[in-house]
Amino acid sequence: MRPRMSGKQPVKNLFRKSQSQRGEVNPSASEPVLEADSTRTSHSSGSNADNDFLMEKVIARGNILSALERVEKNKGAPGIDGMQAQELRGYLVKAGAKLREELLNGSYQPQPVRRVEIPKASGGGMRKLGIPTVRDRLVQQAILQVLIPIFDPTFSESSFGFRPGKSAQQAIAKAKGFVEAGYVYVVDIDLESFFDRVNHDKLIQLLRNRIKDQRLLNIIRRYLNAGIMDHGLCVRQESGVPQGGPLSPLLSNLMLDVLDKELERRGHRFVRFADDCNVYVKSRRASERAFEGIRKILEGRLKLKINQTKSAADFVNRRKFLGIKLQTNAGGNTRVRLAETSEERFKARIRELTNRNWGVSFEERIRRMNEYIRGWSAYFRVVETPTKWPRLQGWILRRLRCCQLVQWKRGKTKGRNLRRLGISPQNAKKIAGSRHGPWNLAHTTQLHVALGTAYWRKQGLVFLEDLMGQAS
Repeated sequence: MRPRMSGKQPVKNLFRKSQSQRGEVNPSASEPVLEADSTRTSHSSGSNADNDFLMEKVIARGNILSALERVEKNKGAPGIDGMQAQELRGYLVKAGAKLREELLNGSYQPQPVRRVEIPKASGGGMRKLGIPTVRDRLVQQAILQVLIPIFDPTFSESSFGFRPGKSAQQAIAKAKGFVEAGYVYVVDIDLESFFDRVNHDKLIQLLRNRIKDQRLLNIIRRYLNAGIMDHGLCVRQESGVPQGGPLSPLLSNLMLDVLDKELERRGHRFVRFADDCNVYVKSRRASERAFEGIRKILEGRLKLKINQTKSAADFVNRRKFLGIKLQTNAGGNTRVRLAETSEERFKARIRELTNRNWGVSFEERIRRMNEYIRGWSAYFRVVETPTKWPRLQGWILRRLRCCQLVQWKRGKTKGRNLRRLGISPQNAKKIAGSRHGPWNLAHTTQLHVALGTAYWRKQGLVFLEDLMGQAS
């Protein structure tokens, strides 16, 4: 009888064959199931032979364990089979040997991804994502960890999206440096449905230039062709890389590295973050020429399409990049400012978290707000508008005061709590019996005193102005 597994399995015991098989002890049960064969490993130790035996590196026990931990940490929604990330360990304990065999003999077949749609950060429609099964996410992550050391060192220094040691803040800093040097016109390139238009044959050829292990190339091709499960129907795709899998960012960077190399060859100053690319030049005429040259590369060589309504060659002050705007003046001074759309999205999320009808405790509300505010401030720490943060913080506190009044509900409860917070009985009674709505009351002097900065700090709320002050 198979022993029951409960809780998180010890890492050292994973990927080993079952101790019983039809009632008999397996003599090789102590051997790791997903560890590369020693003969193959010895062949792949040299740099020239590495690309011939990459699959052995993919299924090496240490690589799989690292991939497993990453998939578990990322959690994420289940794929079409419904398996959750926390179930992956148990699956590998039982089926690790079969998975290893399928990967080595080339019979591994990815499952279609599950289609989901989320609102675009820009607010313009929905973004289509493809959620692979957790088993496929594990294999993709294991492949990614083997491919990164091969491809990432060859990518352009001007490429910052989804790369180890690179960040959006570094991309913004480099763009600011170009503007400060006088390159105040920008060719702002937006690709239309980039992830849906990637040419599979072109992408596989780029991989084949560096990868000689045909088994690995075949599996990547199968991921590209696995299809999308949408409303119960599997739709096969002849082009595109589904967003949502661990491999997608690397494959997109590999595809657009062709553009990077051509821009470098032509001596352009540019910054690219995933499929967002800005090229900086000194005059409008130069920006128009550069725009036409980039269009030919993207549409001619890479079979991609520029979104004409969102792309433009323009003065840098009139364009936004990665949620910010670079504002330069006649004296050559350049500042990083928050784009209007970024502030609007921030306020929209805070409104959700301070919805007065949201039935959660204040402790949970503040926990979620802190999580969001910390993440948002970490991303926008490069913004140079210190006067904005106290204003936004004041607006956040007013939202919270409004929520607190609504939660107190009855007039007697409001009056009692306000007196406890130091408001005089007369003013507490006036506020409790007021016909004004909670939004108006939240702006009164009495509520500013009772539910002011000190009160919310005591509740554990993190303050945006503190975080942004530390960043600056």
